[in-house]
Amino acid sequence: MIPSPSQTLPTVLTIAGSDPTGGAGIQADLKTMTAIGVYGAAAITCVTVQNSSGLSETLALDPGLVVRQVQAVLAEYLVTHIKIGMVGTMGIAAALGNLLDDFEGEVIYDPVLASSTGQSLLDGDPLAELSRHLISRVSVLTPNGDELARLCQQRITTADEAIHCARLLLARHAHLRAVIVKGGHLEPDNSVIHDYLLAPNREVVVSKRPRIDSNNLHGTGCTFASAFAAFHCLEGDYSRAFLRSTAYMEQIIGASSRVNLIRSGGHGPLFHALQRPRR
Repeated sequence: MIPSPSQTLPTVLTIAGSDPTGGAGIQADLKTMTAIGVYGAAAITCVTVQNSSGLSETLALDPGLVVRQVQAVLAEYLVTHIKIGMVGTMGIAAALGNLLDDFEGEVIYDPVLASSTGQSLLDGDPLAELSRHLISRVSVLTPNGDELARLCQQRITTADEAIHCARLLLARHAHLRAVIVKGGHLEPDNSVIHDYLLAPNREVVVSKRPRIDSNNLHGTGCTFASAFAAFHCLEGDYSRAFLRSTAYMEQIIGASSRVNLIRSGGHGPLFHALQRPRR
């Protein structure tokens, strides 16, 4: 008989779409959580057909099926953190919002509104409904510059404008405890990427990392948000989790820039193992 441990380990649950290439979505989330050292569970919202050429098909699951996946995990696992990525439909967003009313842990939402090649990943005109169903219920938002601009319905061209928009979101949603602005899309000509952590009544925490020239950047947004969820599960502190996440991104992007994972010569995914595979 296998002895029972004295303490149940926490679980981080990701709710997102599936990427058959393994570079983004559920697959990237679970790889990231495993690499960092936390247990990851997953509920799928959408099945996609995509590769480096772009997103060609999306099939959103029934909202009830998505909810039942989440409930199955919550019933048995000590879920302290939920990371949400691609939602897919407003029906799923509404169902998840209702479910989150009873969840007492951290909810990290990466508001994936479009694919890296520009295709919309959410049906309809999402902003008002998305705010009502999900953003009003989450703990942490992790938008990039483009996503932040859409959520605030403002043009963002500078870091100061991004910080201003993040503060607007914090003021607008009382449940929101932090906004992380991923700086990869801000100041694209700058050799240094600045990421920002904003929380109510606190100084902005800024992290700097070099902009690494790499063909393998697919899934960076998913990976960053999942890394933050995993590190916060371990640390319990926003600032430390943020700084560890940015350091992890620098490390994994650098390692991924030195491998070739796809035959087409296009943009490939991050290589989450962090070590070059042996030949």
